[in-house]
Amino acid sequence: MILEHIDSPADLRSLTPEELDTLSGEIREFIVDAVTATGGHLGSNLGVVELTLALHRTFDSPRDVLLWDTGHQAYVHKLVTGRRDAFPQLRQADGLSGYPNRTESEHDWVENSHASTILSYAHGLASAFQLQGSQRRVVAVVGDGALTGGMAYEALNNLGHSGTPVVIVLNDNGRSYAPTVSRLSLGLTHLRLNPAYVQARQRIRHLIRELPGVGDLAYSGVHGLTSALREVVTPHTFFEALGIRYAGPIDGHDIAGVEQALANASEWPGPIVVHVMTQKGRGYAPAEDDDVQRLHDVKVSPPPALAVDGVADGSGTVDDRGPDGAPADGGDVAAVLPVTTFTDAFTRSLLREAEADPRIVAITAAMPGPTGLLPFEARFPDRFVDVGIAEQHAVTAAAGMAMAGMRPVVAVYSTFFSRAFDQANLDVGLHRLPVVLVLDRAGITGDDGASHHGVLDMALGLSIPGMTVFAPSSAPEVEVMLAEALTLDGPSMIRFPKTPAPWVAPGTVGTGREARCVRSGDGSVCILAVGKMVTSAAEAALELEAEGIDVTVWDVRVVSDPDPAMVADAARHGVVVTIEDGVRQGGAGMFLAEAVRQSCPQGAAPPVISLGIPRAYIAQDKPDRILARLGLDGPGLARSVRTAVGHTVLGSAAPEAAPRQTASRQTASRQTASREATSREATSRQATSRQAGTRDPAPAKAGRGKGGLGHTPDGPVDEVAPAFPAATPRGHPTRPATLTARDATD
Repeated sequence: MILEHIDSPADLRSLTPEELDTLSGEIREFIVDAVTATGGHLGSNLGVVELTLALHRTFDSPRDVLLWDTGHQAYVHKLVTGRRDAFPQLRQADGLSGYPNRTESEHDWVENSHASTILSYAHGLASAFQLQGSQRRVVAVVGDGALTGGMAYEALNNLGHSGTPVVIVLNDNGRSYAPTVSRLSLGLTHLRLNPAYVQARQRIRHLIRELPGVGDLAYSGVHGLTSALREVVTPHTFFEALGIRYAGPIDGHDIAGVEQALANASEWPGPIVVHVMTQKGRGYAPAEDDDVQRLHDVKVSPPPALAVDGVADGSGTVDDRGPDGAPADGGDVAAVLPVTTFTDAFTRSLLREAEADPRIVAITAAMPGPTGLLPFEARFPDRFVDVGIAEQHAVTAAAGMAMAGMRPVVAVYSTFFSRAFDQANLDVGLHRLPVVLVLDRAGITGDDGASHHGVLDMALGLSIPGMTVFAPSSAPEVEVMLAEALTLDGPSMIRFPKTPAPWVAPGTVGTGREARCVRSGDGSVCILAVGKMVTSAAEAALELEAEGIDVTVWDVRVVSDPDPAMVADAARHGVVVTIEDGVRQGGAGMFLAEAVRQSCPQGAAPPVISLGIPRAYIAQDKPDRILARLGLDGPGLARSVRTAVGHTVLGSAAPEAAPRQTASRQTASRQTASREATSREATSRQATSRQAGTRDPAPAKAGRGKGGLGHTPDGPVDEVAPAFPAATPRGHPTRPATLTARDATD
């Protein structure tokens, strides 16, 4: 087996064409076996096997810099750079990353897995090499999908303007171009790339221009003829108008042909695009037969949705059918869609809302499948927009639609929302436009690592004035929250994780923008849980109850603005603990803590302990294991509550809190009854005001003042120390130290 003897790119250069073909087949078989076992990106890597071999045979990595946009197509690159034995741990804790990773190999340069960025990296690296007088070459492999992002065009414009020498390999695995490249086109491409031809052409043009009387006319004729011929035999491009040479398209599975094109392109003194055509999923029938994604990624099957009180069946699907098997509501297509995830719940809810409201438009950024919009596209093709990898445009386009009276719903991954923050803030928020932002994969996502965790969305959303932030704790909550968001006059955000969605019993779902009291305790501790953390809070409450600690648990549901009844109830407890799966600094906990403090007379507020994601880049692992390590699961939350109660009993809480902690059960019962009466009264007021489209003003509106990490009389809880990795001699950071549960609370 040839692959067993490939430990570095140098091992590829002595192989014959026949051996390269054999190796290509072995690599495909290896990748299929590895990815189907661990999950990961499959189709794109099967399509770049020959291209990757040609790149490493032509260029001298790591002296020459190979960059990938995006990094999910770098599995073959990892294989031939000495990481074959690590593939059984692909995307596992402390294992091989699913993207290039600077701590793994000197052949990896860029860890960011967000698309459309690599040409800017390439421009910067090549510019630095020029300034240093270095002859190192920079090669950027860019997927055709990445060229739908605006940042790629900004980089192309600057590369062309500066003339910086970068070889841009356009990996086109789409089907917008004809799959067959003619021999005439291939021959012209080789000719145009040949340095001898380029030099000869320049000499001829110079000589023609020197001809007495007819030089300029003859030169224009020759130039026009070659330009017209190029337009006839190659796809129309705009690259050369930007000052970037273009060559192609070339068969990306012809190793010899790609090597020749790359070798010639490397001699070009400025930026040049080598356009290669590849087949996504090549060599694996299930991928080739997948017309939608070509098995872009493979996931290990998750467990079925959690069922509470028998609402979900054993398969994790929601049985909404009548006795005859027909939709229970007499024909609602959305009713029989399976629901095992929050995304499924969103899909079904959006379809139902769109059936009733023709103003609803769904927008996504190259993610119609993962965000659950394919059924919407099929049902309402005229009201569906996929803008490509262009989140900024998606949000501002939604703003324009809202200005014209539509009700746009923008569905993107939480991690990609950070790209569109400026647009959400100033294009949507400043104008108070009714745009609904649906952020999938919020919180800790797991296998894809630091670049894909959606931990910043709440901190970003809460900083936008007037943004209503929803966080569903179960699948049925998604439907309630989407319906409510579509009635608002201003912007809103609904954020949920990719983990299986709990289903709750009828009657245990919140309404409107009100918080939901999950359980009432004895007045000692109140837990304000955000989104999926309600499950952790419920588990912690049961564990603590067995120890005699009777806690109150609220499902916050709406972080901004928080329900006044919930805030008032929390303020009457001895200690308040908030828990979220977003970044703690500037997140929901700080926001809720400020609301509690402002609802109390000066100095009378209970201490607030805020638990959340630390300020650190968190490597890949299963989401539940990461949350447990950070102390954000049920047992971890219970430990934090014990610590908080211990501090209070020992006298480190505010003076007025101690009597509540040591109060008798009889006194606690009276307090609980009082809280419930107040809550019912506040709920009644809110219901009246919200029917009129307004909110009942809180006694003291939640603000965004300083503080919020959780305070005791001894001062604020210490901030997590930044986990900035140290640098190696090459300049690549080392892997951050393992985070512990204390990082989430200290």
